[in-house]
Amino acid sequence: MEWLTKFPTMDDDRLRELKKVVDEGFRAFTRTYGDAIESFFDPLQFFLIHAERFMTRTPWPVILILIALIAWFASRNWKVVAGAIGTLLVIGYFDMWDDTMKTISMIFVCTVLSIAIGIPLGILMSRSDRVQNLVNPVLDVMQTMPSFVYLIPVVMLLGIGKVPGLIAVVIYAIPPMIRLTNLGIRLVDKDVLEAADAFGSSNWQKLKNVQMPLALPTIMAGINQTIMMALAMVVIASMIGVQGLGQPVLKAIANQYFTLGIFNGLAIVGIAIIFDRVSQAYGRRLQRHREIVHG
Repeated sequence: MEWLTKFPTMDDDRLRELKKVVDEGFRAFTRTYGDAIESFFDPLQFFLIHAERFMTRTPWPVILILIALIAWFASRNWKVVAGAIGTLLVIGYFDMWDDTMKTISMIFVCTVLSIAIGIPLGILMSRSDRVQNLVNPVLDVMQTMPSFVYLIPVVMLLGIGKVPGLIAVVIYAIPPMIRLTNLGIRLVDKDVLEAADAFGSSNWQKLKNVQMPLALPTIMAGINQTIMMALAMVVIASMIGVQGLGQPVLKAIANQYFTLGIFNGLAIVGIAIIFDRVSQAYGRRLQRHREIVHG
């Protein structure tokens, strides 16, 4: 009756051989194509380096003014602007300005990359149920896979550095962007689409002038969630060389520096709140505009 209490498993030698074959195959792939893959991401590295240089080398009053203008444009709310500026002033006062700017530059590049990939893929999913059925399981894996697992293939392919960390963050953070773009376009009222067809709109005109504007609040929610997930991945990405607020947190964990970890953790929370409030306020503005225009 042992078979009832002990689950049947693959033979140890066979399992060991299977793992060995997979590992050796991935190592061979890395040796063969690693340099080509690394050179493919050179433009991304260029973008990331220059974004970080801009955030760290620009005088801090200029950065504060730019962030205030962005927050005002998005929210039209002085409370949101004052909260963002106040949070950044406190972060800077506690000597975390440079790390914060590096983290913001990383999140900015991750968000731009996620939008550039996620919106077209979400549009494609909204056009085809077959594509949706193919992509959804991949997104499920991306959202449920433990964060540390992303680091293994990325590091084996690209080594330690900013670009591998950026790719790991994007893989972790992009699923909400894709899902909510797909959802927003699919939720557009069919009567509105029929009216567009009646006026002779092409598929591109319907997408550009009808579906995307009406789906924009939902897409903004996807951008918001992507930013939040990217910030959640910052500490883990610091393990493979991503600079910013994650590295002091990692140092605090390794050396049991309570205050260092708390301060930098709260700085990450502060940035997350700024991004969240600004993007949500912009999404609400878009929603109100849609209700006014379309009654």
